[in-house]
Amino acid sequence: MENKKDNSNFIRDIIDSDLKANKNEGRVHTRFPPEPNGYLHIGHAKSICLNFGIAKDYRGLCNLRFDDTNPVKEDVEYVESIKDDVKWLGFDWSDRMFYSSDYFNELYDYAIELIKRGKAYVCDLTSEEIREYRGTLTQPGKNSPYRARSVEENLSLFQQLKEGKLEDGSSVLRAKIDMASSNLSMRDPALYRIRRITHHRTGDKWCIYPMYDFAHCLSDSIERITHSICTLEFVNNRPLYDWLLEQLNVHHPQQIEFARLNLSHTVLSKRKLLELVKGGYVDGWNDPRMPTISGLRRRGYTSESIRKFCERIGVAKFNSIVDAVVLENSIREILNQKSQRVMAVIRPLRVVIDNYPEDKVEKIEAINNPEDETMGTREVPFSRVLYIEKDDFMEEPPKKFFRLAPGREVRLRYAYFITCQKVVKNDKTGEIVELRCTYDPETKGGNSPDGRKVKATLHWVSALEAIKAEVRLYDHLFVKRDPTDVEEGVDYKSNLNSNSLESLNTCFIEPSIKGSKIGGRYQFERLGYFCIDSVDSSAEKLVFNRIVSLRDTWAKIDKAAKQKNQNKKKNSK
Repeated sequence: MENKKDNSNFIRDIIDSDLKANKNEGRVHTRFPPEPNGYLHIGHAKSICLNFGIAKDYRGLCNLRFDDTNPVKEDVEYVESIKDDVKWLGFDWSDRMFYSSDYFNELYDYAIELIKRGKAYVCDLTSEEIREYRGTLTQPGKNSPYRARSVEENLSLFQQLKEGKLEDGSSVLRAKIDMASSNLSMRDPALYRIRRITHHRTGDKWCIYPMYDFAHCLSDSIERITHSICTLEFVNNRPLYDWLLEQLNVHHPQQIEFARLNLSHTVLSKRKLLELVKGGYVDGWNDPRMPTISGLRRRGYTSESIRKFCERIGVAKFNSIVDAVVLENSIREILNQKSQRVMAVIRPLRVVIDNYPEDKVEKIEAINNPEDETMGTREVPFSRVLYIEKDDFMEEPPKKFFRLAPGREVRLRYAYFITCQKVVKNDKTGEIVELRCTYDPETKGGNSPDGRKVKATLHWVSALEAIKAEVRLYDHLFVKRDPTDVEEGVDYKSNLNSNSLESLNTCFIEPSIKGSKIGGRYQFERLGYFCIDSVDSSAEKLVFNRIVSLRDTWAKIDKAAKQKNQNKKKNSK
């Protein structure tokens, strides 16, 4: 049952070797173990695809387990959102959804067993004193004065902790390992703490809760996990993971660490994301600028594009930053093949074709998707009054501007050649409000019978039939590639992109989108890929989110910024 897929990596190599040696009786059993203290983000998507993907490829099993050992930060809202996200990504845990809280009785019994074996003790040091006693990377810690308590005294005190007879923060249960260990996580880490907080599943049954490191490894063991796949920050905790399982002589999964995903121009720390939500810097966890799965889904990303992205970046042993353009390209490739083209004008400029009949509306045939002939064509209305993009006209154009200008002829996509004859301005502001043009009726379909050429083709919509909509242009949440790379004392939020959202309330879209479903995705010709917003859209008002532009523009911006910094450093020398 060795891995036959092309996307081999060091984790699959380990599993292949284990299977060859018939380790774990030939089983492959993984788990995705989120803490329900926030919404999942794109980094979690990588872990989901890895754990569930490995289980599928090796005909094994993957559990969904909520590591719910800290009721201070946990909420049922997060549990439900996590379930929705995993399902949306295309994975199924069948009947294998568990909670660490399912095992609270067993975990308590394991703690008792450690005490009986002289491997755990109740410590009355304060949290500040515990930190002081722990030592540093260069200095060993020193033993707690309570470390020498007898087994009987520890059992009695731990029972009192369980019964709520001691105050919060007064005592903890600690492992008895080695206060001189070079690994700080092995210097008698805490296993249980007192917290009189109602748990979202167990209510007020418990007033002591296991620490993550204690509950995590034993939950893996109870579920008979074979390969406990986690991110690199848990490397230092692996000796504790192994020590606990060895001391209790229980089933021992293998912990394997891989590099977590770091994505450019955003943050993937739950703490920082929560700070952005609570501080009102974004409009909730599902804000389309957020790297959360719910945010990406609302923005218009497909589950297929997220899986493609996770497969493309692969699995590594060293941390690095993946450029956001890799994620953007994953959705571009899919939408380029599958999305219907429509014409939309998001910054409208009114155009009147003086020599076109006032009462005439004709149907122009337009291609739905040049990448897929089976998607066929549609009819787009054309009339005397149109809208084009403001950016497609300049009264005094520079040399390389080939779009519409006074006296210049351009092609309207699928329709006719038009020539600008007059510019109409607001008398008070001088703003251009309308163009008066003429058309050549011999150029229907966008071709000239006499063979004359034009250098620009513009998209347009008929003013009479166009559907009004709001369009939201989303961009990177942070201007800096690594927002957390700041000088001491500087807040990472200083790198927030003030232009990450631009709302355009007077946009016009061709009528073919009438009746479209919430979440429908389109390519607005020449503008990018857009999705009908799932939260703010209604029958009365359509709101479109820009999923991604037609091409990457940030690569140039980043290159220019890098060059600017290099020049600055040169000049300062």
